[in-house]
Amino acid sequence: MDFDNLHQVLRNLYQEMMPLCGDMIGVAKGIAGLGALFYVAYRVWKALASAEPIDVFPLLRPFAIGLCVMFFPTVVLGTINAVMSPVVQGTHAILEGQTLDLQAYQQQKDDLEAEARRREGKAWLVDDEVYEQRLADMGITERTWYDIKAGFRQLVRDFFELLFNAAGLTIDTLRTFFLVVLSILGPLSFALSIYDGFHSTLASWISRYISVYLWLPIADLFSAVLAKIQTLMLQADVLALQDPNYIPDSGSGVYIIFLIIGIIGYFTIPTVAEWVIQSGGAGGAMGGIN
Repeated sequence: MDFDNLHQVLRNLYQEMMPLCGDMIGVAKGIAGLGALFYVAYRVWKALASAEPIDVFPLLRPFAIGLCVMFFPTVVLGTINAVMSPVVQGTHAILEGQTLDLQAYQQQKDDLEAEARRREGKAWLVDDEVYEQRLADMGITERTWYDIKAGFRQLVRDFFELLFNAAGLTIDTLRTFFLVVLSILGPLSFALSIYDGFHSTLASWISRYISVYLWLPIADLFSAVLAKIQTLMLQADVLALQDPNYIPDSGSGVYIIFLIIGIIGYFTIPTVAEWVIQSGGAGGAMGGIN
């Protein structure tokens, strides 16, 4: 299963769902127009009743919001996405840099480990031809027991890799779902913010959208931190393998531990996003998972 393709499908889904917010613009314009009428009429009447001068500047608020509703995909979504896009690209570049370093050190470790196995007399662990000959020389009982142990280790590793990738895909799917819902119903939120008692809806919508949008950059930073830790551990292993007397460990327990850390860490991303920009709703929706 190629999880990279699934993540790309989710990104394409977000782009294809964006035009649907246009269906809500007509309804939102009606609500915004009615709200602007009440908003202006109430304040003008209040000023006249109190024999006070009319302050024109606050009366421009519903008209500014109305313009945002009319051109919501371009003015609101386009502006926010354009501002946040460099953040996504920057964190992804950090992740790619750490991944390249990790792959380079992993290849260096594999080469040194192969030499160490040959010195140890266990070349069959790193050489396919010697491995086949080793299996042929084993008895039936010994070969069966070895196959069971090797199969179990691989099964455990594949299981945690699947959970790790599934956790990342879950966060990405929920992020896309929240962004689509906020984008489609965004014009309605803007229109309702004109009415007295709903003014905070505007700031709440913006903060929630940015908070959910930051899930992807935070996930990239988290993956970059894990990759950096693994790189430092590989550097230590490379230095140890340069000693001719060092015997490497054949287990993959450390790798599985990092997979478990990654699985747990992915579901803390909504909470971390709440630390970056204060909002409510998205973190509460993830409360059951956390």
